Amino acid sequence: MAAPSEGLQAALAEWLTHLRGLRDASDHTLTAYQRDVAGFLGFLQHHHGESLGTARIASLGPSEMRAWMAHERTRGLSARSLARALSSVKSFIRWLADRDGFDASHILSARSPKYQRKLPRPLSESAAAEMIDQVDTQAMEPWIAARDAAVLTLLYGCGLRISEALGLTGEAHPLPEVLRIRGKGDKERLVPVVPAAREAVAEYVRLCPYPLEPGAPLFYGARGKALNPRMISKAMERARMSLGLPSTATPHAMRHSFATHLLAAGGDLRAIQELLGHASLGTTQIYTAVDAARLMEIYDRSHPRA
Repeated sequence: MAAPSEGLQAALAEWLTHLRGLRDASDHTLTAYQRDVAGFLGFLQHHHGESLGTARIASLGPSEMRAWMAHERTRGLSARSLARALSSVKSFIRWLADRDGFDASHILSARSPKYQRKLPRPLSESAAAEMIDQVDTQAMEPWIAARDAAVLTLLYGCGLRISEALGLTGEAHPLPEVLRIRGKGDKERLVPVVPAAREAVAEYVRLCPYPLEPGAPLFYGARGKALNPRMISKAMERARMSLGLPSTATPHAMRHSFATHLLAAGGDLRAIQELLGHASLGTTQIYTAVDAARLMEIYDRSHPRA
């Protein structure tokens, strides 16, 4: 099969560099984008039986987009994965059209396959509290138990991602009333710190055998290096087994629980979007579905069908 033209290969590399610089995309994200677009270009070359250049991309039509999507489905790609791949391809072609000055509307109009989006599985308020209490007692070293509880309190009390919590450095202590968090895409947001989180971190710092220094990690592993997120996952695995909680009780579920419980208490969706650091309101709106699903479960238990 013919290889992509040098111009097209160069365009793909330039686009990835553009994403890395403009959006501060992670290596994992860039690898996924590269794989999606390369797979699309590979299909087109096999489909047409010839090497494609950037000019040929400009002449693609809806039929070729449909043929590619049908091919991906027949080889077993799920609707969700295909939707992600189509998004990558559209992003590349949109960028190429802007760079080379052609109309890509006939390509960008390709419809994404519909799929049932998985809802986050938050813990109940009592289960979230029990999880924090459990990790606070199960480690043999008191400072490690306090550390694990402090991290989970930040996830549940402030809605931080695990990477954001473990990315805090020594100068973050004592925690201020509002944390400045740098999240995905290198975007900054302000997150109010609940008293429970401030107290939990203070207790960990009091017991921690390692010195807290500016620029050094706030949370240490047992050997004095930056805490690996896997250790928090392991602590939660032990805790959920003791508490009889499902496997969905993960560190990220604590963040889901923060958003779901805040929404159930009457929180504004736009404000929750800001607190979570979501780029799109649509990402945050999934929690309205979570809350509705939870209400239906309560209704079904209270009013069982005959």
